[in-house]
Amino acid sequence: MKRAFDIAVSLFLLLVIWPLLLVIAAAIAVTGGAPVFFRQVRVGRHGKHFRIWKFRTMIRDAEQAGRQLTVGRDARITRVGAVLRATKFDELPQLLNVLAGEMSLVGPRPEVPRYVAEYTDRQRDVLKLTPGVTDPASIRYFRESDLLAEADDPEAVYIDEIMPEKIRLNLEYAERSSVTADVGVLVRTAIRLVA
Repeated sequence: MKRAFDIAVSLFLLLVIWPLLLVIAAAIAVTGGAPVFFRQVRVGRHGKHFRIWKFRTMIRDAEQAGRQLTVGRDARITRVGAVLRATKFDELPQLLNVLAGEMSLVGPRPEVPRYVAEYTDRQRDVLKLTPGVTDPASIRYFRESDLLAEADDPEAVYIDEIMPEKIRLNLEYAERSSVTADVGVLVRTAIRLVA
């Protein structure tokens, strides 16, 4: 049921928003050149690696120019990228990951291998779940980048405080997850985006 819901909603959304996707792609290409998309290895269900789809919001080769975490007003973020990040429109291409079965609409955000390597045995239980485009933790930590900008050591705060809490929230949600609950998370995410 959840997979059928994911496919139906993703196809519907892609059919509705494809003109917006073209405008975003054109804006990125005109202001910053190619590539338009950012593909990064993430860790999915059962630890399987896959490449996530995102609109590129940073300068080319940004990962070589700094850390994997984005903190505050990171100088690598382009002007168009700042708008995309603020609206979360950079995440829209992940509907392709959903259609491919690599992600769900609602599930724990997929992490990069670097941070999965820091998981405790208990935290690794989150890898039993299909990662998602949004989740309760994404709503709670909607402005995570700004929060990290206030820390003396952003990576330590992420690994020691934020990441464990996100995993806890996702494991808790998984115990009562349903299509109805997923719809609630999607609605809360949409409200958070426009609030």
